[in-house]
Amino acid sequence: MEDIIEIRSHAKRNVIVTTLIGLLLLCVSVIMLVTMPKTIYLVGIFLLSASIIAFLIAWVKYREPQFSFLLSKSSICYQHKNGKWVLPWDNIQRVDVPHVSSGLERKSLHMVAIKVKDYAPLLENISPRLMSNILMEQRPLLFHNMPSANSENCSSGSCYSDELLEDDIYKDAQGKIYKGITAMFANRMTKLRQRLGYDLYIPVSELDRSEHEFVTLLKQCQQQVIYPTN
Repeated sequence: MEDIIEIRSHAKRNVIVTTLIGLLLLCVSVIMLVTMPKTIYLVGIFLLSASIIAFLIAWVKYREPQFSFLLSKSSICYQHKNGKWVLPWDNIQRVDVPHVSSGLERKSLHMVAIKVKDYAPLLENISPRLMSNILMEQRPLLFHNMPSANSENCSSGSCYSDELLEDDIYKDAQGKIYKGITAMFANRMTKLRQRLGYDLYIPVSELDRSEHEFVTLLKQCQQQVIYPTN
């Protein structure tokens, strides 16, 4: 295994190309607004608006970290514009592509999922901003395997809204109590583990390869770290 394996997300790509497209659209729109007849004035406005959108997209891409993942011999580090989390290899129980049942079929979620052995090391090194971002982004996952509105525990149907909320107090297996956003994040991981079998979920947009290839890479890295060969 290399000392550091760097993974660049799709979101970081094409910053320069997007900026150049914005500049081109801006130049064309200015020329049209200044020199062309008023009959095509709206076209110039449209191109000007498109150039602004291109600049905004380029700015969002630029703000993303250079690498979304750093795989070292000690841990896997996920980097986001809102913070990062670090997970030692020996604290990973399982890595795979999650699936959900849809009728008689099982469909891939096109994500990479990680099952964590102990929440404590993760909760102690993840930033509150990143936890808030993950809680918002992963809300759609809660709609998989939700309790039926016709079940005895959900006769009113209110369970659908209740399931989107997390308690702000969490007690781990060692008896340590977490509060606030950290507790909500831990409770969300617990809920997703019950539903889908994993705690952390990584969208394929954060990767430079397919979810299956990234899962294979993580398994190989973990295998080499935990069971090194001479």
